[in-house]
Amino acid sequence: MQSTEQRHISLDAMRGFAVMGILAMNIIGFAMPEWAYVTPVAYGTDTLADQIAWAFSFIFIDGKMRGLFSLLFGASMMLIIDRATAKGESAAQVHYRRMAWLAMFGLAHYFFIWFGDILFPYAIIGMIAFLFRNWPPARLIKVALIIFAVGLAFWGVQFGGLQVFQYFATQPDASADTARQFRELMASADFAFNIAPDVALHRGSYAAIVMDKIDEWNAPLILVGQSISETLPLMMVGMAMQKSGFITGDWGAADYRRWVKRMLPAGLLLTMVLAVWIVAVDFDRITPLAVLYFWGGVPRMMLTIGYAALLIMLIGRYRNHPMLARVAAAGRAAFSNYLGTSIVMTTIFYGYGFGLFGHVGRAGLWLFVLGAWAVMLLWSKPWLMKFHYGPLEWLWRSLARGKVQAMRR
Repeated sequence: MQSTEQRHISLDAMRGFAVMGILAMNIIGFAMPEWAYVTPVAYGTDTLADQIAWAFSFIFIDGKMRGLFSLLFGASMMLIIDRATAKGESAAQVHYRRMAWLAMFGLAHYFFIWFGDILFPYAIIGMIAFLFRNWPPARLIKVALIIFAVGLAFWGVQFGGLQVFQYFATQPDASADTARQFRELMASADFAFNIAPDVALHRGSYAAIVMDKIDEWNAPLILVGQSISETLPLMMVGMAMQKSGFITGDWGAADYRRWVKRMLPAGLLLTMVLAVWIVAVDFDRITPLAVLYFWGGVPRMMLTIGYAALLIMLIGRYRNHPMLARVAAAGRAAFSNYLGTSIVMTTIFYGYGFGLFGHVGRAGLWLFVLGAWAVMLLWSKPWLMKFHYGPLEWLWRSLARGKVQAMRR
């Protein structure tokens, strides 16, 4: 029988890969105007190297690492629930206190550090996922796929309709009224790039950046609504993976290989087709949004599951490799690494720090990503050799349990 530490190295290492991968996409939000994340034509794709950097990130990283993090969130949630139950504690009380404090961290992150927070949505959606904790794996997956399909249908109606409208409005024989309505839509606040004000804001003062987010105080709640139909199903699949032993590496190697073959080739092919489509329409504003919310949903889900299976195989094979131990340590301190990178990167790029916002292309941003990865891998393992938790993990645990937790080993 494997020890708990051995069995859960797959969770820790996968969480480490996920938090590192998330930074590779978040770096765009740290360093460039918000629209640059949606479409490269908005900002930062001036050279061939920048275009290659966009294509690589879009095909292999965008949404997949966040999806992997969602799977792991669901799996870890089940571990904590099972642990609380085994100790005779109230699983509901333990869970909801953790989620309440996570929501507080998320709001602080959003308003005072960076607008791209995912902690608040994860906390709210995690509260909902708890309701399904007693479901068997098959039911969890079935209902997750139904929720996912309903969400896709909703976004498909919205963005599919926009794409149809765009098609007819841009035809040579389009009526003057239809063409005018489309021009007005593209000039509206929802679709206008507004690059100059965004750059000026983030090269400005800390107070101005905070006040801008306070003016849009409901943005975290809006993000919950935008992400729930994908994040909740992934959490539920992660719960099912934990219950079935998939995510802790208890399945046979042939089973993982089967899921890799089922998901990765088809998912990558579909994502490459979407990338070619975006290029073919000259990076218009509607198509990348439609891909982000609708067309990319199924390939993202496939690649997320395929990556999970592939990583479990690799972790099993290289379990004793020193580098894997460092990745697992970064995963154990994922909360500290996630918030820490936000603090460091906003300081580097925003005006109140080094003011590099908008000055570095997509290819150049990889230097900052690699540097941050090196820091994560260097500090996490030595820290966790001396302490039970990462610094923010310790704070979160102490707040959630209502008493200071033992820190030193």
